[in-house]
Amino acid sequence: MKVMLVDDSRTIRNIQRNVLSQLGYTDIVEAGDGVEALARMAEGMPELMLIDWNMPNMDGITLVRKIRETNKTIPLIMVTTEAEKTRVIEAIKAGVNNYCIKPFTVESLGEKINQTLGKATAAATA
Repeated sequence: MKVMLVDDSRTIRNIQRNVLSQLGYTDIVEAGDGVEALARMAEGMPELMLIDWNMPNMDGITLVRKIRETNKTIPLIMVTTEAEKTRVIEAIKAGVNNYCIKPFTVESLGEKINQTLGKATAAATA
């Protein structure tokens, strides 16, 4: 399974990569912002995306909206410091499948990934 990490922080992407590898996911591509993510998606569609909210050039919420214009099924997880309820609701309305607040633990991020992929698999087979 190809997973894309979209975050302007290399440190956060490294942590996410470590969590994913512990869960058995090794096909990982990275992007530093929404513009780069869209370019990478044109090269090959990932099967899961972890997206930060606050990034330069194109923020995560704009990226989510752009993805949802053409792809309604790819699982998207917003991984962000934005913890306000209004932000969570905005992200869900934009089309994210799950929401993980930084700082996260290996366990909490792993749980969000497993929940999201479990729901996506269930929806695909329904």
